[in-house]
Amino acid sequence: MDSTLATFEQDVIETSKQIPVLVDFWAPWCGPCRTLGPMLEKLETEYAGRWRLVKVNSDENPELSAHFQVRSIPFVVAFADGKPLDQFLGVLPESELRAFLDKLLPDAADTERRAALSALRAGDREQAREHLKAALALDPDYDISRLDLIELLLDETQVEAARLEMSLLSPLTTQGNDARYNAFKTRIEALEAAAALPSAEVLETRLTANPADLDARFDLASRFIAEQKFEAALEHLMEIVKRDRRYGEDRGRKTMLAVFELMSYAPERVSAWRRMLSAALS
Repeated sequence: MDSTLATFEQDVIETSKQIPVLVDFWAPWCGPCRTLGPMLEKLETEYAGRWRLVKVNSDENPELSAHFQVRSIPFVVAFADGKPLDQFLGVLPESELRAFLDKLLPDAADTERRAALSALRAGDREQAREHLKAALALDPDYDISRLDLIELLLDETQVEAARLEMSLLSPLTTQGNDARYNAFKTRIEALEAAAALPSAEVLETRLTANPADLDARFDLASRFIAEQKFEAALEHLMEIVKRDRRYGEDRGRKTMLAVFELMSYAPERVSAWRRMLSAALS
C-alpha cells in the first residue's frame, strides 16, 4: 500500500491500533530500496495479515520525510498502537528482518485480547467474551485478559462467574497492588453485600436521624457501588474519611481509591475527586 500525507493518519496511525504497520520510506532512484522493498513485500505475504506494509515515496512526501527525520533511505519505521516503536536504516538480511518483525508482533494470546477489545468497541459483547476465553486458553496466566473478562462479567452482574475468574488470577496480581484487581474486588463485595443490605431509603432514613452512623453510610455507599452510582458512593465515602479516618482500618479512603479505578472512563471527575480527597487528608 502506498501512502501520502493526506492518507497517513488512516493508513498508518489508525491501522496500527489493530495490527503493527511498517512504513518503508523509499524513492525510485534508490538502489537499496529496490532490494529491500521486495523482501518486505514477500514477508508481508508470508506473515498472512499479522502486520501491514505501507510505502511512502520520500521525494513526493517531503513533509512526512521531514517529520520522521529521514536523512537516508531506505528507512523503515514500525508502528503499533498508533505510535512509532522502532526503526532501522538500510537493507537488513532476511533473518534480521524476521527478528525485527517478531519483536513487534503480539503473541497469539495478545492477538485474541486485541480482537476482544475491538469487539467490545463494536458493541459485540458475546464475541468479546469468546476472544477473551481464547486468550486465556492460550495463556492461563495472562492476567490482563482475565481482568478484562471479569469486568465484562461484572457489567452483566454475573457475580459468581466473576468471583471464579478472580480466584484464578496469579498471586502477582492478587497479592500486589493491582488497581483493577482491587477495584473489581470492591465491586464484587458491594454486589454481594447489596443482596443483604437494607434498601437505600432505609439507610438514608438512618443517616437523616444520625449523620454520624458510619456503618449506615458505608452500607449506602456499597449499595451505590453495586448499582454503579459511583459519584453518589464517593460522597458518602468522603464523609466517612472526614468524620473518622480510622473507620474500618481506613476503609473509606481505600474504597474511594477502588472506585476511582472503576470510574476510569471519567478521568476529569476522578481527578476532581482525588483533589478533594487530598484536601480532606491534609
